[in-house]
Amino acid sequence: MIANYGYKDGSGDFFISIDTDRCDGCGDCVEACPADIFEMVEDEFDIEAENDVAAVTSEHAKKLKYSCGPCKPASGFEKAELPCIRACGPDAIGHSW
Repeated sequence: MIANYGYKDGSGDFFISIDTDRCDGCGDCVEACPADIFEMVEDEFDIEAENDVAAVTSEHAKKLKYSCGPCKPASGFEKAELPCIRACGPDAIGHSW
């Protein structure tokens, strides 16, 4: 299941996607994010799951453009440079920008 957090406005799409099937619940993204955007929660779509999965906090879901801004280089960057993506071993996190 792909969980999408964020919004679209006149300046662009600002979404973080987390593949809950890939997320192994390690919590490395929580530690890597300087803005404390991520939290670990029970997987509400797989009640038999043994591990929690990463999610974007409700506090940050509607302001990702600003919360994630300090990590996003101005131009000519690879998404793999973002701390949360770099920290995610199972490659479960994606950004729309």
